[in-house]
Amino acid sequence: MPAAPEPRTPRFLAWLYCTRSQQPVLAALCGIEREVGASLAPGVDHHVAHTRLEWWREECARCAAGNPVHPLTRELRARLEQVLTPERVNSALAELSGFTDAATWDLASATFERRAELTAYCRRWSAAMTAPLGAEGADWTGFGAALRELELLGDLAPDARRGRVRIPLDELDRAAVAPEALATPPWPEALATILRARHQALREELAAAVATLTPTTQRSARGLLVWAALARQASHRAERALPRAPGASIASAAAANWRAWRAARAAAAGTLLF
Repeated sequence: MPAAPEPRTPRFLAWLYCTRSQQPVLAALCGIEREVGASLAPGVDHHVAHTRLEWWREECARCAAGNPVHPLTRELRARLEQVLTPERVNSALAELSGFTDAATWDLASATFERRAELTAYCRRWSAAMTAPLGAEGADWTGFGAALRELELLGDLAPDARRGRVRIPLDELDRAAVAPEALATPPWPEALATILRARHQALREELAAAVATLTPTTQRSARGLLVWAALARQASHRAERALPRAPGASIASAAAANWRAWRAARAAAAGTLLF
């Protein structure tokens, strides 16, 4: 079984409260995400990074086609084959290369000219992460895209310092905010206004998505719902901290553990609402 996600992270708590059959699936997905993301580590030669990403793109295609070679992709496919039909396995893995697509964009430090580009980026990641985990009968790609954008907002300043601007340039231009301002909070009020609006809109998207889920779907997708509950909690903290970035604390870590437990219980009962 692949190693669990990094402790004290939303991914770990999502893994902890996953159903037994989904725990190894999420562990494998997070492992693949880490391996792909290692290409972006400081100090990695640019040519080596591109070579790694290209290999992983090909490996994702091999996994979707039924002949993976890496231990993580072999584990992922084998676990899914235990619980899904062959057709559903192929469908669940068809967009696994979304991890490499997002990493390639980040390696190039490409910016998003318009919101549609940022949404497409988040949806590519979401298709890779949520399709193997989400139960049938729900739009997990849109759900996961909102989840991913909330994660990006949480890392806004450190990403900006690495040259990755997570707010569309046309929105920054209309607000007369220079992209360089994202790297150094406290942020100007015009940028804080953009961030408040995005936090609120994304939380509403997650709430609307959860409201459409049947009790059976909630029970089977418990890990994803715990992850979303934690993202919403972090979003509230980030919004309250504006125009500064929120700081980590023992209290916030304890609150996350409590929120994860409560969300897992509600999802297991099929009664989770945001």
